[in-house]
Formats: sequence, structure tokens, C-alpha cells
Amino acid sequence: MELVAIFVTAILINNFVLRYFLGICPFLGVSKKIDSAISMGLAVTFVMTITAAVSWVINHWILIPLKLDYLQIVSFILVIASLVQLVEMFIRKISPPLYEALGIYLPLITTNCAIFFLALMVSL
Repeated sequence: MELVAIFVTAILINNFVLRYFLGICPFLGVSKKIDSAISMGLAVTFVMTITAAVSWVINHWILIPLKLDYLQIVSFILVIASLVQLVEMFIRKISPPLYEALGIYLPLITTNCAIFFLALMVSL
């Protein structure tokens, strides 16, 4: 029962888009077709999940022990940009029509403030 409550809380109550209004630009640009909207959502979810894990590792195992806290923002941006490039290359290779449908909004995941907000929250 607790697991269901956690999922409901994460999906509806503490949702980044619904609670903080972060990451709206790609949603509005790609939401004309259901297939491209689902694909963009999956790409953003993948990048957010991996960003959270990698940012936490970099912050707690490298930056904090070496007292390089002032490099958090730069390191998080590098992690996000690298992951978005990997996702873009993967989608381009696997599904060229989907890559064309997502257009400019796929690289814009890099500047998605929801992902950066997540990286900063994980670092706390």
C-alpha cells in the first residue's frame, strides 16, 4: 500500500511539471502527435533518471571530497549535455522518422530546467 502512495505522490503531487511548472517548452512543442509526445516524454524521463544518478555520484564521490563544490553547476550541465547527445544519437540511428518528428525539441532537452532542477536537488 505504501508503494502505491509513493507512486501517486510522485506522479501527481510532486511532479516537476505540475508542481513547479518546469520543462514546459518541449511538452508544448511536441504534443501535436501522440507518438512524438510519448517519445519525448520517454527521452526526458531517461535523461532525468540517469542525470540524477550520475550527478549524485559526481557530487558525493568527486566534488565534495575534493572540496570542488563550486563546480557543481558546470559538472551537472556537462552530464546533462552528454546524456542528451547520447539519446539524440540513439534516436537518430534507431528511428530516423522519430528523430525528424522531434526536430529541434530533442536538443532542447539540454536546456530543460526540470532536468537541471533535478540535478541540483539530488546534490543536496
